[in-house]
Formats: sequence, C-alpha cells, structure tokens
Amino acid sequence: MTLPTRNYAAFLFDMDGTILTSIASAERTWTKWAIAHGLDAATFVPTIHGVQSVETVRRLNLPGVDPVAEAAAITAAEMEDVGDIEPISGAAAFLASLPPERWTIVTSAPRALAEVRLKAAGLPMPATMIAADDIPNGKPAPDCFLVAAERLGVAAGDCLVFEDAAAGIAAGEAAGADVLVITATHSHGVATSHPTVVNYVGLSVAVGPDGLVVTRD
Repeated sequence: MTLPTRNYAAFLFDMDGTILTSIASAERTWTKWAIAHGLDAATFVPTIHGVQSVETVRRLNLPGVDPVAEAAAITAAEMEDVGDIEPISGAAAFLASLPPERWTIVTSAPRALAEVRLKAAGLPMPATMIAADDIPNGKPAPDCFLVAAERLGVAAGDCLVFEDAAAGIAAGEAAGADVLVITATHSHGVATSHPTVVNYVGLSVAVGPDGLVVTRD
C-alpha cells in the first residue's frame, strides 16, 4: 500500500505498539489481574490495547470493584515491569528527524506510565504530550487528537495520526485526521482502509514550507 502523499502540519503518534512495544509488559500485568478476578485471561487480555485502563475495568462491570482504584494498581504494576520495553524499529531516528514543534505523542496510558515507558525505550517525551490524565473521554473518542492538534496550533484535519490499535484508529478518523497504521506488533493482518507500514525502517520525512511528508528512502 502506498504512503500518504499530502503535506501535513503535524504528526500525532500513539505510544504503545506505535513507537514502542510494551505489549509483553502490559499483558503480563493484565494476565495476573484477570486471573485474580476469575476472568478468562486468554479471551480478556487481547481487549486491553488502545484504551484507558480505567475504561477497560469499568466495562467489565465487576461487582465490588472500583475501576479507578483497580486502574491505579494496574498502572503501578506496569511501571515496575519495563525491562523488555523497546522502541519500534526505526522509530527513534524517525522522531529525531522531526521539528520538535511539529509532532507529539497521544497515548491512552497515564502520564506517569508513559514517562517510564518512553525512558525505558530511550525515546523523547514532547512537552505537548497528551496522556490519559489530560482527557476525560479516551480513545475511540476523538478528544485526545483534537486537543493534541490544538496544543500544536494546527487543525486536526491537517495532521497525520500514527496508530496501531482499532480504538486509536477510530479516534483519529473521528478527529478528521489521516491515519497511518503501524503493524509491527500485530500477530495477524489488520483489516483497514488506511495505509500500513510494519515499522519506520526505510521511512524519512521531507520537511518543507508546506509541511511534512512521509517518504521512503
């Protein structure tokens, strides 16, 4: 599939599965939690990706479970398990090539967890990052991408969203942005009408007066 060819005012990156891989860490934590709550971990754990932890717990509607407290405990456990987190191939160089005022991270992770994971992966944390703490309505609602674009002083419709999860893709679409899907952490093919790339290896950015364009080396 071809890459997006238009110029963009800014790039908006999801974090987990898009610029770094934390799937093993997250799934270890959530598997323990699921088993402790009598859930079928094999069925439940694949549903956690791309949305805020508190929403994942809330939609289960478990009796006697406080979603906010449980999500906080899960986040604390995830922050202790970052030993095998690493950047998606080529992501560090790709981000480093971007003007700092023309990109940011938009993640469903709480800010404290995002900071720990980015540090573990050796990736930069932009000052304009949007985390779960900043947005009451998480992905697939478009709020996070709309606010991120606003912070960068651009229109969401002039942004390219980099995503890997269905909820994030839907959020990008709802915000009116174009979407490029990163498939590095997908174990199966992804059904999407958007352009896809495995990772950032072989990708470059042309920076010009009309904006940013993704190109192949």
